[in-house]
Amino acid sequence: MKNFAIIGVGGYIAPRHLRAIKETGNKCVAALDKHDSVGIIDSCFPEADFFTEFERFDRHIDKRHRDRGQKIDYVSICSPNYLHDAHIRFAMRIGANAICEKPIVLNPWNLDALEELARESGGIVNVILQLRLHEAIKTLREKILSGDPDKKHDIQLTYIAPRGHWYQASWKGDIHKSGGVATNIGVHFFDMLTWIFGNARQNTVNIATPIKTGGVLELERANVRWFLSLDSNDLPAEFAGEKPKTFRSITVDGEEIEFSGGFTDLHTTSYKEILADRGFCMEDTRQAIEIVSQIRTAEPVGLKGDYHPILKKIKQD
Repeated sequence: MKNFAIIGVGGYIAPRHLRAIKETGNKCVAALDKHDSVGIIDSCFPEADFFTEFERFDRHIDKRHRDRGQKIDYVSICSPNYLHDAHIRFAMRIGANAICEKPIVLNPWNLDALEELARESGGIVNVILQLRLHEAIKTLREKILSGDPDKKHDIQLTYIAPRGHWYQASWKGDIHKSGGVATNIGVHFFDMLTWIFGNARQNTVNIATPIKTGGVLELERANVRWFLSLDSNDLPAEFAGEKPKTFRSITVDGEEIEFSGGFTDLHTTSYKEILADRGFCMEDTRQAIEIVSQIRTAEPVGLKGDYHPILKKIKQD
């Protein structure tokens, strides 16, 4: 049984990590979040020590090491995006391995610094890239890799995840903290696409607002027209009056890839792989981090050349 600490236990994604820790037969012994609405802990680890201040959490972890010899083996990081870097550094400083939600960092140069630190400390940093473990995605990858290596596939990615006014008032609405829409809700899609279709060659942004963005990404074996939005007005007309929480669509050469199901256990699967030393490392996520960093700083070109067809009719402000 491994001892886990979790940072950001009050966040949206934390329950999946708590369940994964429990379902892999391990124990969460300490948790941190500046908010105290964390009753979810009771469903998995009611005995876990909880802190709202990092300084007290840090001291507690240090005391476990020094006074009781109860070393923390892994730190699960579910904190806001801009804090991932610092919390990975904390894990390495205490001699623990890290399991970090995506995006692991906001910029490629942050990744460079962490990789150097990991080499110095000997720590292992695992990144949650659960789409790579989805059966439908793995099947697609096998199909593409076994096919014509010279074929350039046509891909259309649409992801509309409506959010209320709270979103812009939270850290997620601050581009310096979340990285913006493409980073916050799109980075795992870009990772999945580069994993299947190869590295990026050209990255063009057509539109960019605080709540939606779209562009064209050329990969080694595919051209990707993509659109990401938090605006419910962008949902397909057929959902008017009974709008779903999200609309997710990926087509490859005109064929829809069905992967809406099968997400329930992917974090537990990720933890099983990590505990078996088969986790995804920092370098695995570099392409996606470079792509979203470029999108964040790009000057939108407008509706020129190739672009996602939905851009013709969306409300952009």
